[in-house]
Amino acid sequence: MKSGIHPKYHKTTVRCACGSEFETGSTVEDIHIEICSQCHPFFTGKQKLVDSAGRIERFKQKYAKYNKA
Repeated sequence: MKSGIHPKYHKTTVRCACGSEFETGSTVEDIHIEICSQCHPFFTGKQKLVDSAGRIERFKQKYAKYNKA
């Protein structure tokens, strides 16, 4: 390997927004992430349903007249 062209490899701590942290190796010294395996719905089994801007209510209003028939 050529000398002087490779980045430094550090032991780094990865910190999640949920407060979880773990140690790994990386070329970046400090890593902050928004979601990890401790809080991700796929790994935890808890799904969050988010109603963005009342889409469900608009759907119900739009098709309310068809439900009565």
